Amino acid sequence: MLLSERQKDSLKEVINIAFGRAASSLSELTGHRILIDVPQVEIYAIGDLIPTLEGLIKDEVATVHQIFTGKVAGDALLLLDYKGATALTSLLTDEEVETIDVSAKEVLIEVGNILLNACLGTFGNMLQVHITFSVPRFHLNQLGDMLNTLVIGKEEIRYALLIATEFKIKGSEIGGYLVIVLGVGSLDRLLEAIEKLG
Repeated sequence: MLLSERQKDSLKEVINIAFGRAASSLSELTGHRILIDVPQVEIYAIGDLIPTLEGLIKDEVATVHQIFTGKVAGDALLLLDYKGATALTSLLTDEEVETIDVSAKEVLIEVGNILLNACLGTFGNMLQVHITFSVPRFHLNQLGDMLNTLVIGKEEIRYALLIATEFKIKGSEIGGYLVIVLGVGSLDRLLEAIEKLG
């Protein structure tokens, strides 16, 4: 499914607002000025997402996964490669982090929670619908294994909104990806609401 340039621009605008909120929450939490940029937004059929991400992320991936329900329902994930996850944790905690232990997981879950809630909350406000979030869960596994859990056992045709992100902290830039998987009905509702913004 292709987005028109206008839809992409409107979507980017909405996500930028959400990420602005998330960045100020993270800045408050850490005491460091944090910026989160949205370099690009694309929509893929769920089956095309795996080869796309495999070209972007190698080896193990750190994932914060949240399920959301309501009139708009789906899965939201923050994805960071292992190196990016440890680097982001190091910058946020002011401690050298080389492995993802329990405390690093807690930091990453908090980042994911703030980012995903800001994004989904903004979509909910825009669509004027109530969205309920599950407790975010952290996974560290191979990319293919993680993505297969999204593909299995879902009847509805589904699409993935892939948002490339950049965290800018203390002169460092760390890239990550936000993936929002939506059924076709939820995606239509989202795009309709975005069209009205333009």
